[in-house]
Amino acid sequence: MIGDRSKALWSTIPAHEKRITLSTALTILRILLTPVIVFARMEGAWGLACGLFIVAAITDFVDGWLARLWNEQTILGACLDPVADKILIVACFAVFALQDTTALAVPVWFVVTMLIKELMLCVGALCVYIHTGHIELRPTLLGKTTTAIQLLVIAWLFACHFFVWMPLRTHTLVIGFLFCLVGITLVQYGRIGLRLWYGADYE
Repeated sequence: MIGDRSKALWSTIPAHEKRITLSTALTILRILLTPVIVFARMEGAWGLACGLFIVAAITDFVDGWLARLWNEQTILGACLDPVADKILIVACFAVFALQDTTALAVPVWFVVTMLIKELMLCVGALCVYIHTGHIELRPTLLGKTTTAIQLLVIAWLFACHFFVWMPLRTHTLVIGFLFCLVGITLVQYGRIGLRLWYGADYE
């Protein structure tokens, strides 16, 4: 039933909203780079993994800017962009948790928390869509900031390993700060979801 409804909704979207623009291609590139980054990290190729991650992170900042600059914002791009971010961020944190044997390893509980948060957001969005018949994908400033900080932290972790630098106290503080930030972001999106559920305005 949900699948039929989704197909019906997708068929009503104009073709120009489903086209692959340059910004959408950059988003797809970010998705394709993720398994390569993970594999390079698992093989101990820190320089390659760090370089590819920086490229992937840059695409996250460039794709939206290009879409606005050239007026190429599409529904396809709006759907793929947050998915690409979640895949990249969760995959990188997971490999730092499961493959890192140094003191800079990311705690498994932190990755589990991130997975639970993303699952709750996806389930919540699906419930709102089923209840109201539509859903608007519009990230908040806090959500964008959280994503940017997570990307910067991952880049910092890659750099720490590449330069054999072990700032243990800073590492603990950063993980704690990210945990709080993820929790606050979840609460904000939860409140937005409730407003949409009851038919209130997004803001």
